Amino acid sequence: MKAVIGPRSLFIALGLLLALALWLSLALGPVSLPLGDTVRAALRLAGLPLDDEGLQQAELILGQIRMPRTLLGLAVGAVLALCGVAMQGLFRNPLADPGLIGVSSGAALGAAVAIVGGAALGGIPELFAPYLLSLCAFLGGLVVTALVYRLGRRNGQTSVTTMLLAGIALNALAFACIGLFTYLADDATLRTLTFWNLGSLNGASYARLWPLLLVTLAVALWLPRRAQALNALLLGESEARHLGVAVERLKRELVFCTALGVGAAVAAAGMIGFIGLVVPHLVRLLVGPDHRVLLPASALAGASLLLLADLFARLILSPAELPIGIVTALIGAPFFLYLLLRGRT
Repeated sequence: MKAVIGPRSLFIALGLLLALALWLSLALGPVSLPLGDTVRAALRLAGLPLDDEGLQQAELILGQIRMPRTLLGLAVGAVLALCGVAMQGLFRNPLADPGLIGVSSGAALGAAVAIVGGAALGGIPELFAPYLLSLCAFLGGLVVTALVYRLGRRNGQTSVTTMLLAGIALNALAFACIGLFTYLADDATLRTLTFWNLGSLNGASYARLWPLLLVTLAVALWLPRRAQALNALLLGESEARHLGVAVERLKRELVFCTALGVGAAVAAAGMIGFIGLVVPHLVRLLVGPDHRVLLPASALAGASLLLLADLFARLILSPAELPIGIVTALIGAPFFLYLLLRGRT
C-alpha cells in the first residue's frame, strides 16, 4: 500500500487537528468561552501565575467540568485507536476491531452486573458507585478476554482463527446475559444501563481519569516498541519467526495490551464503538502499513476524532446531550460499509 502523504506532513496535520479539537472541546458548550479566556484559564490551571481578573467563571468551568472531560476523551480516543492497530496487526486484517476478542462485551457485562446487582441489593453507596462500576467493567473485559485467549491455545500455540471464533461466541453469550439483565432491571436501572451502553464522557472526574491516563500512557509507550515485530507479522507467522520474532509472546502481549486498554476505556466511558476500526484504517490509507508511523499517528487521530465527536454530541441537541456512542456509530458504520464495497471492486 503506497503512502499518500509523508509521515512528517501527517504528524504536523494531526498535531494541528488535535490542538484545534482540544481548544474547541474546552471553549464550546452550553456556556461558550472566548479563545483568550480559555487559553489563560487553562494556563492558570496548569500552575502559571497569571492575573485571574475576569477568569473566575472560565477557570471554574474548565477546572471542574471541561478539563477532565477533555482529558478523558483524549485518553479514550487514543487508547481505542492504538488497540485497534494492535488487533488489525494480530489478525492481519484491516477490518479487525478490538471487540473481536470480547473485551468490550465483557466490560459491558461487568457493568450490567454492577448496575443491576447493585439496584437489587438496595443500591450502591454514592461514594463507591462510580469506582465499583468501573472496576466491574474492567474485570469483566479481562475475564472474557482471558477465556478467548485460553480457548485459542492448543499444544502451546495460539490459533488466531480459533481465537476469533471464540470471541464471536463469547460476544454473543455476553450480550445475551446483558439482555437478561436488561429484562430483569426496573425502569430507573434500565435507563442507567442503557445510557452506559451508549457511551458518554459526561460525569468525567479526575478520580476516574487518572487510572485511564496511566493505562493509556503504558499502552502508548509499549506498543510502538513492538512496531518492527508487527511489521514482520504482516508477512505471516512463519516469516516473522524466521526474522527472529517471538510470535507466541507477541500474540500474548497484543491480547493483554488490548484487554487492558479497551477494558480501561470502556470502564471509564462506556461502550464507544468504531474508533478502533475507523481510525487505524483511515491512517493506514494515508501513510501505509508501517507500524512505526501508524501507531503514533492513530493515537493522535483517535484522540482528535473522539473529542470532535463529543463536541458534536454536546452541541447538536444543546442543552441536552446525545450519547457519544451514537455519534461514533453514525460515523463508523457508513465508513465500514464503504470499506466493504471498496474491497469488492
